[in-house]
Amino acid sequence: MPPPEYNPLAPTTNPEFPTELPQGQYDVAVFENRFPSLTVQAHDPPHLIVDTLPATGACEVVVFTQDPTKSLSVLELDHLELLLQVWGDRTRILGSYPQIQYVLPFENKGVEVGVTLHHPHGQIYAYPFVPPVPARMLAQQQQHYQQHQRGLLQDLIEKEIADNQRILYCDEAAIAFVPVCARYPYEVWIAPIQPVATLNDLSDEQRRSLAKALKTVTLKYDGLWNRSFPYLMAWYQAPTDEQPHPEFHLHAEFYPPYRTADRLKYLAGTELAAGMFANDALPEEKAKELQAIAIEFGEA
Repeated sequence: MPPPEYNPLAPTTNPEFPTELPQGQYDVAVFENRFPSLTVQAHDPPHLIVDTLPATGACEVVVFTQDPTKSLSVLELDHLELLLQVWGDRTRILGSYPQIQYVLPFENKGVEVGVTLHHPHGQIYAYPFVPPVPARMLAQQQQHYQQHQRGLLQDLIEKEIADNQRILYCDEAAIAFVPVCARYPYEVWIAPIQPVATLNDLSDEQRRSLAKALKTVTLKYDGLWNRSFPYLMAWYQAPTDEQPHPEFHLHAEFYPPYRTADRLKYLAGTELAAGMFANDALPEEKAKELQAIAIEFGEA
């Protein structure tokens, strides 16, 4: 995150670091990150003792709303639908670049996860390869699809619906649930019921339902401790390689820090060093806590 004096979301009269926010009224704004880790202009990687590649890709900022005091939980449903459509449009556009193989929309929310720019916003990173986490996800889904001719997440969602212990929201088109395999307390997944490969493939009905699921989850998070709840939200989708991916099931995963008796807990040695997650709370317990949070939001 850039330091506050380089905040591209703050009004400023400094011509060296002008605000990136558009003038006039807008609902959602998208612009290139002024301090990108990846750029399509990247070339000539350094010569090191390990193989290197140019930092080819794209980094974009997505401002969710013009109101700096709002978060996803308080946006209207039609605004959340628009945001889902924007993510889909940017996936389509960035994925059309021959250098891009994967597009990842995400949001870091809260100072606890290192956020320094507090205007409600997320980012989109577009990579020249499929990163390790979604690559592993893709491999597992491909293996399951080859064996069963059905999606891995599709099967899990059907089992979660039948078990009916960890669901936070469910209608005919979308679901939000604490997964039975949760690595973190309060981890939540959101997905369309019927699989689609990318955000750009969502139907209008799926977008409407995902907006309701997204609002439900974020409202419950904020109501859990009566405070703005920190998290990382990532949307996982199929590679943008112009190949069909019937095995892949678009979904979002929320990774929140969680509170013990006296502090918020983050990843520790076994998670970071070994990739082995030690979750000291049952998913059913945390799902019940979130299910118990009463929420209200009007229909858009």
